[in-house]
This record gives sequence, C-alpha cells and structure tokens, in this order.
Amino acid sequence: MPVECHPLEPFLPKNAWLLMLGSFPPSKQRWSMDFFYPNFINDMWRIFGLLFFDDKDHFVDTERKRFRKEQIVEFLTKEGVALYDTACAVRRTKNTASDKDLEIVTPTDLDSLLERLPHCTTVVTTGEKATTVFATHFGCPVPKVGTSVEFLNNGKRMTLFRMPSSSRAYPMKLEKKAEQYRKVLIRK
Repeated sequence: MPVECHPLEPFLPKNAWLLMLGSFPPSKQRWSMDFFYPNFINDMWRIFGLLFFDDKDHFVDTERKRFRKEQIVEFLTKEGVALYDTACAVRRTKNTASDKDLEIVTPTDLDSLLERLPHCTTVVTTGEKATTVFATHFGCPVPKVGTSVEFLNNGKRMTLFRMPSSSRAYPMKLEKKAEQYRKVLIRK
C-alpha cells in the first residue's frame, strides 16, 4: 500500500480563534474543489450554510455539483476558522476515506500547528480518529460526540470539542449535526 501525503497546506487565518481538524482528505477523484471537505456529498459546508445563513446550499453550486471555494475561504478568514487534519501521511488499507481504513504514517505536528495560531483557544475534531489522535497527543480524555474537554498547550488552557463526522456515512441528519456544531461555531 503506497503512502499518500497530504495534498493541502494548512489553512491558517492570522485571526483564527478556532482550529478544525479532520483525519485526512478523501482521494482526489472524490473532490469537487481544491480545499478541505471537498467531497460533494460531505455535509461540512452545508452545516456552515445552515448555521450562519439559514441556507444549507449557501456554499453550494448545485448546478455544477461543487462547493464555492472562494466564498468559503473568504468566510472562514473573516470568522477566524483554521483548518487542517491530524495526519500528514497515510496508507489507505482500502480505497475509502473512512477513518477505519486509514493507517496514519506521519501524524501532524500539532504543537507546531497551534504555535502558528496564537489567538486559537478552541479545537474542533470532526471524527473519531482525529479526536483520538489529538487527545492522545495532548494527554486529555477523549470527549464524547457533542461534548468538550479542556487541555493545556504550553501552559495555555484550551478547549477540545468533538463533533460528529460531516460524512453522510455518519448516521445523523444534517440538521442534528448542525445543532451539535452550533455549540462551538456560534459565539454569543
């Protein structure tokens, strides 16, 4: 099984208060754009559309069956949301993007990633593997889906939220996923 290196650079707006971490992108043939959560049947950008614009298709180009990358990048930059994954290199034990079929060869240097985000106080993981990798690295408990735990990063108290996977394979309706993400994404 060949080793696959991460095809994207971390997306790190200077004002980022939040870092969202998945496991690893799907294979390129499943992409509808050259950015994070690129699979058109993944619900991440529909979740953002529902929460911030009350429109699940706000970031969706329905005719072309793709996401509106420029709008997403502009929105995330304005809102201070950074994105990356917990693995820099993986082997796919089967030809899927499923966490259970990913063997992490090179984990992301999470300490270095957070050093580049001085305003970050919150981390969101979007699946079981990403959560386990992150919690193990920082020596904190693995939170249940929809909950959070605190952890220390170089003496700085931070919060880790575990959110449901945005994959359609995760058995939860879009609206319910959005309600889980609301806990962290919508700041009062």
